[in-house]
Amino acid sequence: MTDPWEDHAEWWQREFTNGVDPEYTEQILPLIQQHLPARGRMLDLGCGEGQVGRVAAAQGLDVVGLDPAFTQVALASSRAGGPQYFQGSATDVSLATECVDAAVACLVFEHIESIDPVFAELSRVMCSGGTFLLLLNHPLLQTPGSGWIDDQVLDPPEQYWRVGPYLSEANTVEEVEQGVFIRFFHRPLSKYLNAAVSAGFRLERMEEPAPPPGFLSRADEYAAASSIPRLLFLKFIKM
Repeated sequence: MTDPWEDHAEWWQREFTNGVDPEYTEQILPLIQQHLPARGRMLDLGCGEGQVGRVAAAQGLDVVGLDPAFTQVALASSRAGGPQYFQGSATDVSLATECVDAAVACLVFEHIESIDPVFAELSRVMCSGGTFLLLLNHPLLQTPGSGWIDDQVLDPPEQYWRVGPYLSEANTVEEVEQGVFIRFFHRPLSKYLNAAVSAGFRLERMEEPAPPPGFLSRADEYAAASSIPRLLFLKFIKM
């Protein structure tokens, strides 16, 4: 069985990095910059080609990037920018206990089948008082089957955001672009929060930002759903 993240790494790199994606440039990266500590060692979990790590390194952090896909780690290393990159698993981070002051997992956990071991491993490598930033596709509003509905059958017509089955955990494979199939694991927000608390983290801040202007400008239908967040941002502190 092939790894979709190896098979489709070039798709991710083309569509979401090097400043081409407004959700990263206008929203995700600024949020991360705002909430990271000023100094210390940071783990970028599921680092991809390193855009989060490079931003953190430019801010003065000593960054280690970890990703399971060799293709991503290879490009991250070639783009340099300060971090060190390693290929590896989120459940077996090859770092010493209590050796990092911060960690970021950006749009990663929704592709991991079992999150409890990942939270446990993050807890092991993080120092007490450390910051963990978790960014997710919004678990409620981006569930499988969710989306903008323009219902012209009703009289009068209605427009609304349909929410898919929220409480049921789901394992789905989505064709995100022609020929590009990516696996997503949906779980309710309570699953994330309870797993984090059980691993020794305390929630400090939660944000549900509206889609940024650059994203909304890409298509008229996006503007109609401008009050529906696509992103959920959670800031945890290691106890």
